[in-house]
Amino acid sequence: MHTMSGLKETLAELVEKHLPDASHFLVELSMGTKGEQTTLNILIDADQGVTIDTCAKVSRAVSDEIEAKELIDNAYRIEVSSPGVDYPLSSKRQYQKNIGRTLKVNLEEGKEAKGKLTNVTDQGIVLLVAKKEKGKKATEEETSIPFEDIKKSVVQVSFK
Repeated sequence: MHTMSGLKETLAELVEKHLPDASHFLVELSMGTKGEQTTLNILIDADQGVTIDTCAKVSRAVSDEIEAKELIDNAYRIEVSSPGVDYPLSSKRQYQKNIGRTLKVNLEEGKEAKGKLTNVTDQGIVLLVAKKEKGKKATEEETSIPFEDIKKSVVQVSFK
C-alpha cells in the first residue's frame, strides 16, 4: 500500500501519461474518502479547452491502470473534469491560456486588482489596469504582480 502522498504522485504521473497531447495539463488532483469509498478528483485543462470526450478517456485509462496495478484496494470513484470559469488560476500555464482576458486578482495584503492580462513571466503577471481620476479621461497602466503576492486570480466573464 502506498502512502497517501506517494499514491497521489503516482496517480498524477498516470494522468499526465494519459493526457491526449502536450496542450493538455493536470491542474489538480485531490483524493477524499467517504466511508469505504475513495473519490479521486482530477482537474485537467488544455490550451484550447477540454472536451467531455477527453475527460472520459482519461478517466477510463487511469481507472484501468489503477485496476491493473492495484493502486487503490477499496472501492473508488474517479471524477475527471476541467476547472470551471470561476475556478482560480493556479499555474503559469493557466495564466498564459488566459492572456487577453480580464482577471480579478486578490492580493496577499488584502487589496484587489482588476485588469486585462497582457503578459505572463516566470516571476508573475502583467495586468493592464484602468486608472480613473475624477474629471479626467480614464487611462490604462500596466502593473506587474509577482506570483507570491497573488492570493487568488479569477477570470472575469463578461456577457455582452
